[in-house]
Amino acid sequence: MSETAQVNAFIDIDPADREPSLDEFRQIVRDFISENLPADWKGVGALEGEERIAFVNGWRDLTTHARLLTSYWPYEYGGRGLSKLYHLSVAQEFAKNKLPLGRPSDTIAIKLLGNTVNAWGTHEQKLEYLPRILSGVDVWAQGYSEPGSGSDLASLRTKAVLRDGQWHIDGQKIWTSNAMNCNKAFMLVRTDPTAPNSKAITMLLIDMHQPGVEVRPILNGAGSAELCEVFLTDAVTDEANVLGEIGNGWAVTNSLLTSERGEEAATNPVLFAQEFERVIALAREVGADRNPGTRARIARSYKELAVMKAMGDRILSGYVRDGSLGPQASISKLYWSEYHKRIAELGVDLLGIDALTWEGEGPMRWFRTDEPGARNSSTSWLAVFLANAMSGTIYAGTSEVQRNIISERALGMPREPKAPAK
Repeated sequence: MSETAQVNAFIDIDPADREPSLDEFRQIVRDFISENLPADWKGVGALEGEERIAFVNGWRDLTTHARLLTSYWPYEYGGRGLSKLYHLSVAQEFAKNKLPLGRPSDTIAIKLLGNTVNAWGTHEQKLEYLPRILSGVDVWAQGYSEPGSGSDLASLRTKAVLRDGQWHIDGQKIWTSNAMNCNKAFMLVRTDPTAPNSKAITMLLIDMHQPGVEVRPILNGAGSAELCEVFLTDAVTDEANVLGEIGNGWAVTNSLLTSERGEEAATNPVLFAQEFERVIALAREVGADRNPGTRARIARSYKELAVMKAMGDRILSGYVRDGSLGPQASISKLYWSEYHKRIAELGVDLLGIDALTWEGEGPMRWFRTDEPGARNSSTSWLAVFLANAMSGTIYAGTSEVQRNIISERALGMPREPKAPAK
C-alpha cells in the first residue's frame, strides 16, 4: 500500500451518524471490540515477543481505520469530530479489555504532538503532519529536558537562530524517550537571548535524520535504553516549522501537558487497578497472602486506588467542562507516581530471592504499568520497578517540583525565597 493510501485508509461515516450520544458511541466501541478481539483473549501482556508486536501493530491499524484512535480529531484528518469525552470512553473500554490504545510511541506522537498540532498548527501543518502521525510514517521524539534544565524547563539553553529561511539549532537534550527510533522531533529552543525565560522559547518541528543530530541511548537500571541524549550541532529546520508563534513555546507546552494529563485521569485508575490484581495474584502464588505485613501493604494500595479513581473523576469533570486542569494536575501526577513506586516495590519484594534473576517477558512500554494481562515474571516486575515506576517520580515534573506547585498554587503558601547572589 502506498503511503498516501495508507494515510487515507479510514472508514467513511455518514454525516447523520457522526454525532451519536455518548452511550451510543460507547456501544459502538464495545461492538468494535467484540467483533475484532480473539475469543480466547487474555490481554496484550499475555502475548510474547513478535506475536505481541504483531498484535499491537495490527490492532492499531484496525482502530485507526475505524476512526477510534483519534475520534476527537477533525473528520478530515482521520477522526470523527467528537468531543474529548468520547475519546476517554474509548480509552476506558480498551483498558478494561486489556487492549492497547495505539503503540507506546503514540503517547508522544498522538497524545502529545498530534493534539498540539490540532490546537496550534496552521492548516498547512495539519495537512502535512497529522495524516503521517496516524499512518505511523512519522515517529516523534519530545525534545524538552536538558542537562541542568529538567523540571526548571524555562532555563533551557538550546538555541535556534534564523538565517536565510532556516532555523539553525545548537544544544543538547537529554532523557529523550525512544529517540533512537524516531525520525522527527518537536523541541523547545531559545530563539531570543534577550527576552525573559518564558517569552524566549519557541517550539520547532525538526527532522532527526540529518547531519548535525546525534542520538546516544542511555542504559537504565533495567538494562534497556529507551532514554537518550540528543546532540544538535547546526541542525536545521525550515522557517515554517514553528508550532504556535515565535516566542510562544511556553503556552504551547502548557497546552500539550493539559492534553496529556486529562486523558491520564481516565486511564490511570483502570491500568493501576489491573496491576493491583497482578500483585494480589503474585502474593497468592508465593504464599504471602496471609502475611500481616503484606496484607497491610495491599490494604494501603487498595485505599490509594480508590482515592485515585475519585480524584480522576473530579479532574475529568473539570477537563471536560472547560479543558482546564490547574494544580489538580500536579496533585494527580504526584499521587499516582508515588503510589506506583510503592506498589511496584511490593511486587519485587514478593518475588523474594527470585528477584535476583531476570526471567520471562519484559514490559513493552517504558512508562506506567506492564501491559494488561502480563504474567508475573521477575523480568516484568523488575523492569517496571527499576525503569517505569522509579522514573515516574521524575519525568513530567519531579515529585519535589509537584509539591512546590501544590503548596504555592493550591494552598497559597509563599514562594521559597531565592538564594542570595554570591
